[in-house]
Amino acid sequence: MYPKALEEAIDEAGLDVINDKIDFDVLKIGKDGFAFKAVVTVKPEVEIENYKGIEVEHKPVEVTDEDVNKEIEKVRERNSRIITVSDRNSQNGDIVVFDFKGFVDGEAFPGGEAENYSLTLGSGQFIPGFEDQMIGHKENDEFDVNVTFPEEYQEKTLAGKPAVFKIKLHEIKNRELPELDDEFVKDVSEFDTLDEYKESIKKQLFDLKKREADMDADDQMIDKTIALLKAEIPEAMFENKVNEIIHEFAHKLQAQGLSLDTYMKYTGMDEKTFKNQFRPQAEKQVKLRLALDKIAEIEGLKATPEELEERYKSFAENYKMDVEKIKEIINEKDLTLDMAAEKAVDFLREHCIKK
Repeated sequence: MYPKALEEAIDEAGLDVINDKIDFDVLKIGKDGFAFKAVVTVKPEVEIENYKGIEVEHKPVEVTDEDVNKEIEKVRERNSRIITVSDRNSQNGDIVVFDFKGFVDGEAFPGGEAENYSLTLGSGQFIPGFEDQMIGHKENDEFDVNVTFPEEYQEKTLAGKPAVFKIKLHEIKNRELPELDDEFVKDVSEFDTLDEYKESIKKQLFDLKKREADMDADDQMIDKTIALLKAEIPEAMFENKVNEIIHEFAHKLQAQGLSLDTYMKYTGMDEKTFKNQFRPQAEKQVKLRLALDKIAEIEGLKATPEELEERYKSFAENYKMDVEKIKEIINEKDLTLDMAAEKAVDFLREHCIKK
């Protein structure tokens, strides 16, 4: 009798219960019936004002010729080929193949020797000064590179010490980029001319920068909306949201073949530390949703039956399921509230002031 009676009592009282942790006491049981007392946690009373006209800074969206050229150079790099260079000295950007052996105080040190090692000059892979001294040499040159290990070098026995590396340069290679012409464009894109290709890249970059600017403006709008919220939020709401986030996180791990326990062992986190890392995210989501629900209520924003049905159809198509089955899974009341919150976000966007 209890579950049905509790549900009816909650509906009759018009309560919006937020969790299943209910303090329950039996008052009496007898021939005349069953009486109980239940203490539930409900959503807080919420106040929010002055949410119309929130000011946000919208970053200017501009794509320069330099931006376009940089993107094209990346494509040329991906389509380049490595060729051997034998008619000049090594220079910055070349790939050099060489043997080396390092000495400190006249003695070879462990790990300081290799054969046919490939290094891109200017990449910063070696200690400061090494790559600079590799520049200006030809194939088959033998020479010394004099450097000093940094004071903070990971191998403490070498830290701060001068060293000499004996070098034998075997080969110099260079990355040959394809010619930037219409033929290149045809090879790497659906376009026939370089001008068309550049215009396409410019549009792509513009769309990307606009999305980034819009997202940044939304973040500002959301933070300022949350700051206007006045409510005494029960701790249970934050705990529930943290648990929801963890559940989603565990589901993603499972899809990768990893359990939550295994992940925590790998990262060395205990349960408390693991949960605490999601707390700021949970607090923000709870506060935002309370604010959006209240704005939707104040402004009378709600999904129409037609919009609700269209959303159910969209879910059915995405999940390749029957609409009626989707309706059994996704509660209509919850979906209606979600769509009202979405409308509240759109309302804020329409009424915010972009500077």
